[in-house]
Amino acid sequence: MIVRGFDLRPGRRLAGALPPGPQRAMVLSSFANRIGNGLFNTAAALYFTRVAHLPATQVGLGLSVAGLVGMLAGVPAGYLADRRGPRTVMLVTLAVQTATMLGFLAVRSWWAFTVVAALDTLALCANNAARGAVIARVGEDRPAAFRARLRAVANLGVVLGALGAAVAVQWDTPAAYTALILSNAASYLVCGLLLLRVPDYQPVPRPVRERRRLLVLRDRPFLCFAAVSGLMGLQYPLVSLVLPIWIASHTQAPRWTVAAVAVVNSGVCVLLQARIGGRIETPAHGGAALRKAGLLFLLSCPLLALTARAQAWPAAVLLAVAITLHSLGEIYESSGGFALGFGLAPDRAQGEYQGLLGLGFDLGQALGPALLTTLCLGWGERGWLALGLGFAVLGATGPRVAEWGRRTRGAALGQAA
Repeated sequence: MIVRGFDLRPGRRLAGALPPGPQRAMVLSSFANRIGNGLFNTAAALYFTRVAHLPATQVGLGLSVAGLVGMLAGVPAGYLADRRGPRTVMLVTLAVQTATMLGFLAVRSWWAFTVVAALDTLALCANNAARGAVIARVGEDRPAAFRARLRAVANLGVVLGALGAAVAVQWDTPAAYTALILSNAASYLVCGLLLLRVPDYQPVPRPVRERRRLLVLRDRPFLCFAAVSGLMGLQYPLVSLVLPIWIASHTQAPRWTVAAVAVVNSGVCVLLQARIGGRIETPAHGGAALRKAGLLFLLSCPLLALTARAQAWPAAVLLAVAITLHSLGEIYESSGGFALGFGLAPDRAQGEYQGLLGLGFDLGQALGPALLTTLCLGWGERGWLALGLGFAVLGATGPRVAEWGRRTRGAALGQAA
């Protein structure tokens, strides 16, 4: 499978097809990490309920608490990455995540689970902020295009991990679930070892007057973009959480279409993310991409609503068309976010800017389940239509936010434009 210059077949061919140097190391590091994530995340809930014997409600509450705690880490960790070097912060957070994975093996109470999950989420959010700063440096003059390629390979890693997890779920034994957690812990170690091949980039010097300030909190265009990005990120739990329930409870489509939808979504992203994202590099490109994403969601959401009125096979066809349109929207939304996220952030503060962007995304993901289940499952077809219109309105703000950011770079950052 070839994606815009990358041979996505695992193993030697993958490594040989990647650009040499830091980019190759960064992609392989991310690939290893995402395989582990796919192994763990696919079956984590089953481990905690069937092996650790925690009630599902307690698992859900613990993860919600952990998610709220984790949001506190992004901006401070990004600031630290800008001041001390992003690779160092990434390595420390990977070590913490390795420890928390092992800690999950000892969890047998809700309090222990919540504490370990909170530490794991804090490390994850800090890692994401520092990772954004590393990508900005590794990607050189094309960080958004590199991030799009990185996401394509990472998606493939998640798919491979999920396939491995399916074997463990089929076996359904404590040893099988434990093996998934140990494999994810090992993936963090491999990720860190490969990351050592990425240069230890030194912080970009800041003017003295900025050294104790968070630039991003004074950058109103970027704050607005982070809010738009966080809200458009609701499209992710729409596919992972709401759509499976909708298919099973509100349509006559065959049950296997739940898995088919996930496969199509991942496949489209793997095949087209780099090809489309490689053309979306500047803030202006990013704003236009968000607008296109909103229009694609405006098409996909009504089609998903129509599946409730169709017979089994017509419903399956509508689902295939709708998820393809949605996946294209996901690619444009993520690629537009990369272009604006890197393009509007100053080199000397990439970490804190990526941290704030992650905070907006995490807040949207925390609010998403309640909002989306109310809209789509509670209101039914009207909810799907309202959601599609909401995405279209958000996307339409993309070009305006991009232009606002371009015009105010000097004023927002306290520097000459």
